[in-house]
Amino acid sequence: MSKRKAKLNKTLVEKILDQAKIPYESLEFKLGEQQGTDAEYHRVYKTLVLHGDKTGPIVGVIPIDQHLDERKLAQVSGNKRVRMLPQKELEKTTGYVHGANTPVGIHERHDFPIYFDQQALKAETIAVSAGKLGRSVKIAPEPLIKFVDGKVADLVVDP
Repeated sequence: MSKRKAKLNKTLVEKILDQAKIPYESLEFKLGEQQGTDAEYHRVYKTLVLHGDKTGPIVGVIPIDQHLDERKLAQVSGNKRVRMLPQKELEKTTGYVHGANTPVGIHERHDFPIYFDQQALKAETIAVSAGKLGRSVKIAPEPLIKFVDGKVADLVVDP
């Protein structure tokens, strides 16, 4: 029996990153399972899709253990207010199910504005969804933000 790890089939997001020559590390986890240690968990980012009253769909990418401040996102995005997109509209709007939304895939499929919380720039790497439930990519934030034409701002609720 082989002791080699089974090779994962690449997701579309990983193929896009390969084509753009952006280095990343593939991660796989069981749903509902915390990824890594507490320090590593803080570097896992969730991709939230909202609707702005002026822009339409808009994306916020924030640490998984924090909450989005919708007023801050509305202000930096030029909206008067933003609201979370209902789950029933999510797949129809982005092409991804809840938990699999990814800034890379959303950027490739749509021209939605994407905003990253400023904490991303403090980390050497962050993890974002690879476009499939249970899969993420660990990636340096600067090339990711540049690739998706992202903007950086303070987006989380103050403690």
